Amino acid sequence: MSETRNSELNDQSGTVDVSLEALESLLARVFEGHGCSSTTAAILAANCAGAEAAGSTSHGVFRIDGYVSSLRSGWVDGAAIPEVHSKAAGHVFVDAKNGFAQVALHAARDTFVQRIRENGIALLSIRGSHHLAALWPDVTPFAREGLIAISMVNSFGCSIPVGAKKPLLGTNPFAFAAPIRGEAPLVFDFATTSMANGDVQLAAREGRTLPPGMGVDSNGEATTDPNKILNGGALVPFGGHKGSAISLMIELMVAG
Repeated sequence: MSETRNSELNDQSGTVDVSLEALESLLARVFEGHGCSSTTAAILAANCAGAEAAGSTSHGVFRIDGYVSSLRSGWVDGAAIPEVHSKAAGHVFVDAKNGFAQVALHAARDTFVQRIRENGIALLSIRGSHHLAALWPDVTPFAREGLIAISMVNSFGCSIPVGAKKPLLGTNPFAFAAPIRGEAPLVFDFATTSMANGDVQLAAREGRTLPPGMGVDSNGEATTDPNKILNGGALVPFGGHKGSAISLMIELMVAG
């Protein structure tokens, strides 16, 4: 994002372009204004602004409504201070204290990297957290340090497994990052459903239909209407039974 004179942009498109730094500052103020500590606000703002700048609009500024709603309702504690515990030589455990997962990761990161370098491999598990963001910002920094990283998370039931009649699994995304010498890291991040739930919400907000095969309505019938998927319907796994099995694997590993 680059800074441009507001008058020029308003004449052309009715929108205002801002720098990444300005967006981060604005979002941090929003988070602090709704009960987040300065540390939490800065972490969430950088995450949201970075996703927006990278073109991941379903996990950028669009997510602010969800964050604010969670904070206002008291469902999540924006001032929570995570507790980091060493469970074993290669296992770091974080109790997020009903705060955000990004903050828990930030709190445990130095200890986690140290354990990886000492043991060759390590596991970081986070409990009692909330996560409304993309996963690639979590794993990419590790790859930039020469490490291989994989992250996964389960979510609320919004996906109907192959052969089922009702939603059971979440979008259950996972992300992977690996270093490439002299180049940017190899990174991928995607849901195990046909598309991310945030993209369905964006389509509903913008009045767009979805491609066939993305989801079903409340009767289990295929639909391209995002509102029917969001209101009583469900997404379907990518790749049929294969995506369904991967989603189940993530559910069992993460919930366990």
